[in-house]
Amino acid sequence: MKHLIDIKDLSVEEIDDLIKVANDIIANKEKYSHKCDGKKLATLFFEPSTRTRLSFEAAMLELGGSVLGFSESSSSSVSKGESVADTIRVVGCYSDIIAMRHPKEGAPLVACEKSTVPIINAGDGGHNHPTQTLTDLLTISREKGRLNNLTIGLCGDLKFGRTVHSLATAMSRYSGIKFVLISPDELKMPDYIKKNVLEKNNIEYCETKSIEEHLPELDILYMTRVQKERFFNEDDYVRLKDYYILNKAKLENAKKDLSILHPLPRVNEISTDVDDDPRAKYFEQALCGKYIRMALILNMLGIK
Repeated sequence: MKHLIDIKDLSVEEIDDLIKVANDIIANKEKYSHKCDGKKLATLFFEPSTRTRLSFEAAMLELGGSVLGFSESSSSSVSKGESVADTIRVVGCYSDIIAMRHPKEGAPLVACEKSTVPIINAGDGGHNHPTQTLTDLLTISREKGRLNNLTIGLCGDLKFGRTVHSLATAMSRYSGIKFVLISPDELKMPDYIKKNVLEKNNIEYCETKSIEEHLPELDILYMTRVQKERFFNEDDYVRLKDYYILNKAKLENAKKDLSILHPLPRVNEISTDVDDDPRAKYFEQALCGKYIRMALILNMLGIK
């Protein structure tokens, strides 16, 4: 039995295999429609979610399986004081695989130590979000035809953004990658990511406050929202939430084949006038999330 807690739990070869299966699912949906007949996925979401939870549920349903679970902790026995470990032990009696989101970093790791079924980390606090990273990698691969030799701009909340932490970790294992880290000083990429991931893997990167200055060199622009739920001080959130707003005018000097990604939900950081630009790929990215999670569920259940 294996779990997915961190994107580093997967080798580059395993990631490439998942992308290959996801692409086959996209091309041959009917072939996969009964692969998980009789299997049950439990979605335990102790923190709100739309895309991640629903894409997991859609993924299992399209594989022929069924879904149970909860979408907020208040509707579970956690509200009565039950521990995560006990919840996992109980839910493992009713399901074959669990997707879990939790606001506390490390909670899915604790869960997998007690679980009798595979655990997928669907996001833990500001720490990891490996299935979003798999979604991003599938999207980049389909848009660019490669996962190497790319200049990637990460913009917005790089301090608390678990999606950019996981993406930087994953992409650092491919060759020819350069990162442009775009954020205000208060939301800069954490030192442990810069030292233990980027510098350790000899990945070229620069830090800047200006999105316009570096936009012309980017192959990928990965926008993120400033996350209100991660702030202890609402005044700091209000001051920083609109620090970057990408609009159509700012894209005039960008590459014609730039791919604009966003894990969603967005607030104000991408203007709606960008949505019709052919370079906007964030809704295609959301769709890719369903297919890569289908591939992952099959892999973790040992279904060929």
